[in-house]
Amino acid sequence: MFDNIVITGFADEIDPFLDRQMEVLEKLHISHIEMRGVDGRNLVEYSEAEAKEIKRRLDGRGFSLSAVGSPLGKIRITDDFTGHMELFKHTVEIAHIMGTPNIRMFSFYGPEESKSCGETADSRGGGTCPWRDAVMERLGQFADYAAAHEVVLLHENEKGIYGEMAEGCLDILKQFAGEHFKAVFDFANFVQAGQNTLEAYERLKPYIAYIHVKDALFEDGSVVPAGQGDGSVAEILGRLKGDGYSGYLSIEPHLSDFTGFASLERGGRIGEKLSGEEAFTLAHDSLLKILEKL
Repeated sequence: MFDNIVITGFADEIDPFLDRQMEVLEKLHISHIEMRGVDGRNLVEYSEAEAKEIKRRLDGRGFSLSAVGSPLGKIRITDDFTGHMELFKHTVEIAHIMGTPNIRMFSFYGPEESKSCGETADSRGGGTCPWRDAVMERLGQFADYAAAHEVVLLHENEKGIYGEMAEGCLDILKQFAGEHFKAVFDFANFVQAGQNTLEAYERLKPYIAYIHVKDALFEDGSVVPAGQGDGSVAEILGRLKGDGYSGYLSIEPHLSDFTGFASLERGGRIGEKLSGEEAFTLAHDSLLKILEKL
């Protein structure tokens, strides 16, 4: 078994409403949430007073946040940054209220008419990304503010952003990694970008501080339960264990359209979508099966 890890997850994939999220997590003996959606809105859209009420509800049932699952950095590099920076500052205050230092974030999409740098220049070792400097300037503002306000930015690799491939992520991390800027490793997102996950892990492992558990297929990018795709989830979790990783494994199912389980468990009614609870439970159980063998 993999010791020194805490299982958490995106509970808004269970249900939009927090009470229902907590009910299902209690069944699965999970007491942490990577909070993104709460009662139909993103957590960072709430006022500080409203966030305190959400925290009161979580405390009342023994839940803590592993991270704020923010959308920061998930805008185009040509979009206005002033308002986004204000959202960033507000998110930092939300994180303080919610009792977590961790804020998940991204590194910007390219212009509308362009491909991401991740699939063109820097990720494959040639050329220069035309908007790299703008990405770094904006991330630098995030990083400086995070250090000054004692939060930890967790950069997630995501298809289409500057940090889509391992090379782009490494470029960012060499610039900013430290006590207040670390890496999220997301298996499925790398697969969907065409990145070999084993190669990505070996290149990024000094910076990895948080894991998103979902898997995907190279063939069409579809998300599947952990261990059933091309993300080498079991092998990488084994390497993480061997490398002494301790921290969060965050379940992000993305399985509402996965019909294989529905076919098996619902008397063969192929094509019926999973409920949020079923999808989250399937993702949870798939992870546990892998962990039990480590």
